[in-house]
Amino acid sequence: MEISADELRSVLNSVLKKHKDLKTEGFALESCRSMIALMDTDGSGKINFEEFRHLWDKLKSWQKIFKHYDTDHSGTINSYEMRNAVKDAGFCLNKQLYDIITMRYADKNMNIDFDSFICCFVRLEGMFRAFHAFDKDGDGIIKLNVLEVNNFTQVFFLERWLNLHCLSCYIPGEAYCTIDTKL
Repeated sequence: MEISADELRSVLNSVLKKHKDLKTEGFALESCRSMIALMDTDGSGKINFEEFRHLWDKLKSWQKIFKHYDTDHSGTINSYEMRNAVKDAGFCLNKQLYDIITMRYADKNMNIDFDSFICCFVRLEGMFRAFHAFDKDGDGIIKLNVLEVNNFTQVFFLERWLNLHCLSCYIPGEAYCTIDTKL
């Protein structure tokens, strides 16, 4: 049995309604589509029970981090708290990426709600997975050809990241980009 993004949204929002300690409007369909994209290993556009279980564990972990920083129980955290939450989740980012996250996920008051928080973490997880898949020797540096860059930039806001952090670019007849995660 597999579930679609619509079904996932229904399940997750039903569970969220029972959590009175977490103020949220629930998950948007787009967030659930991102979750499916992250966990769907066979490309079916749906997730099976094992994939759902893995997603569930991640969501519980991320929810715990969100609740830790939502000390006033408003259902939001500010952009400074988001930086700490990202670190607590194990993502190591530089200042430019934190700024991009804030621009993308925060509201006009620089607050991030639970849905945006989870959507951000889903996309960060996808970006880091993709990076590690290309980092064959584990040195934190990847080299991509043009086709790989095109595939890689579809994850999150990586296109902007590549523009900010591309260390080398074109050699005639052999386009490539080197990215160093130790920036």
